Amino acid sequence: MIFRQLFDKETSTYTYLVADDATGDAALVDPVLEHVERDLELVRELGCRLVSVFDTHVHADHVTGAGALRERTKATTHVSVEGGAPCADVEMTHGHVARVGGVEITALATPGHTSGCMSFVVAAEGERLRVLTGDALLVRGCGRTDFQEGDAATLWRSVHERLFVLPDDTLVYPAHDYRGFTVSTVGEEKRLNPRLGARMDLESFVTLMKRLDLPPPGKIHEAVPANRACGQRDRAAPSAPEPGLRERS
Repeated sequence: MIFRQLFDKETSTYTYLVADDATGDAALVDPVLEHVERDLELVRELGCRLVSVFDTHVHADHVTGAGALRERTKATTHVSVEGGAPCADVEMTHGHVARVGGVEITALATPGHTSGCMSFVVAAEGERLRVLTGDALLVRGCGRTDFQEGDAATLWRSVHERLFVLPDDTLVYPAHDYRGFTVSTVGEEKRLNPRLGARMDLESFVTLMKRLDLPPPGKIHEAVPANRACGQRDRAAPSAPEPGLRERS
């Protein structure tokens, strides 16, 4: 299997390339619109062809490259059925399995950051399991829960019931990192994650998340409607302010 982790400096977003080195079939997970050319060039350099694009959720901090990649390559786009993006070719439910050559990608519904969050377990013969966790589980952290139908208790259950039950040596690859981390493991996060790990309980987590008082993502009013149209801004519906989010000067 070919696996690459790519980075967008502006939004600290990770994009992942997953490919079967036998067939050349490839998928991109959480592509950023501004990096479509970079990602396609890498696919070409590796002798692959893009067949699938996945978004872990409707992002609020960047515009997805899914629609542009579909137009350029005819790749099939995938998003959660709860994600509010009916433009996607495949609206996934929990347990949906997609195959990229000999690589199996299984969707796990992990709502809480948003109502439509998915994590993806990537399995290939002879390889350690990998899970692409979106914003549900970050390295020593998690995504916020104060917009897009987010809910702290739901996120807690998603992580503990869907992610922390994976083998401890499963490699964890998040959608974002703001401190320079690139990868962790399920076992590490169960032990060491200060928000969701062994030293925290549900009640304390919910209280913590309510007290974060974070400013809204800088691109939320642009990104959310665009991403509900698979990143095609000209087809995006006008955005209404998210309830509870306060703009800051």
